[in-house]
Amino acid sequence: MATVADTAVALAPSWRPAPAALVPAPLIALVAILGTAWWWLPKVGLYPYLGVEIAIWMVYAMGYNLLLGHSGLPSFGHGAFFGIGAYGFGLAQKHLVANLWLDLGAGVLAAALAGAIVAAFISHRRGIYYALLTIAFGQVAWFVAIKWHSVLGGEDGLLNLKRLPADLGVATFDLKSNEALLAFVLVALVLVTLFCWRVTHSRYGRALACIRQNEVRARFLGYRVWRCKASIFVISAAIAGLAGALFAMAQQSAYPNVMSLHQSGLVVMMVLVGGGLVSFWGPIVGAAFFILARDLLGAYTETWLFWYGLVFMAVVLFKPEGLAGIGRDAAARWRARRARTA
Repeated sequence: MATVADTAVALAPSWRPAPAALVPAPLIALVAILGTAWWWLPKVGLYPYLGVEIAIWMVYAMGYNLLLGHSGLPSFGHGAFFGIGAYGFGLAQKHLVANLWLDLGAGVLAAALAGAIVAAFISHRRGIYYALLTIAFGQVAWFVAIKWHSVLGGEDGLLNLKRLPADLGVATFDLKSNEALLAFVLVALVLVTLFCWRVTHSRYGRALACIRQNEVRARFLGYRVWRCKASIFVISAAIAGLAGALFAMAQQSAYPNVMSLHQSGLVVMMVLVGGGLVSFWGPIVGAAFFILARDLLGAYTETWLFWYGLVFMAVVLFKPEGLAGIGRDAAARWRARRARTA
């Protein structure tokens, strides 16, 4: 008869992936849509740069959903790591070396180190206490960015950052145009999406899902709960740092507003409206919906966030599965209707 110890060993987290598609089909559709954004965005009255911003927020939302949607860990101060990645990119460019890969790496590393520090303090907490601690650390980071004028530039931030060329050794690509930058960010989005896909379909991802369902039971099964919670927090922070570094390159500046509690709440709304709690692709849908709603509604009214808030409330009240859940139900009804017709 198997003992609890045997069960724990059999279910022990590892990075060996469970069977899953190597390249998920929706990712191909995503590349096709975003890859042509420079062409179709002007036709609907929007500017081509918006495609870059959508792709960056998708990267951010995918990394955040590893924490909230998949692991059930609510972080309401995650904008701190987005901002730390942006400042890491800017400081490395201004004071170390003007190299795209090293500057992006500096942003990711800075966010990951900050995430490791925060994770060491909060990973033994659960529920509302976990969420409140993330808010506290996020506000500390925002306050430091506002007040540290000599290094971070205070409220003005770091200005005049450059869009550095991507040197691949055999070829160099200029990223000064929005079309070229969109292609570069799209590659980063594809890599992040594939990484998140493998994580969620690995035994490590199953351990995180187990912790989300019942942390106490996961501990009795032999999982190192604290280590799993801390590691996924660091991974999510690193992806947020990558998104922040890309955002600083796109905006050619790094400023503290992206670290505020208000900005941290935007990615939460993206994930929830998109349906990240029930669908892997929810953050992709939510990020695109939020940015497009912001610009389309903003063209007609300055109170666009009020109307978006009403949509958010309606989704939470009447369809908690989000937009991805609505699409899933519509597809199921279509298949059922087709089967009845056949």
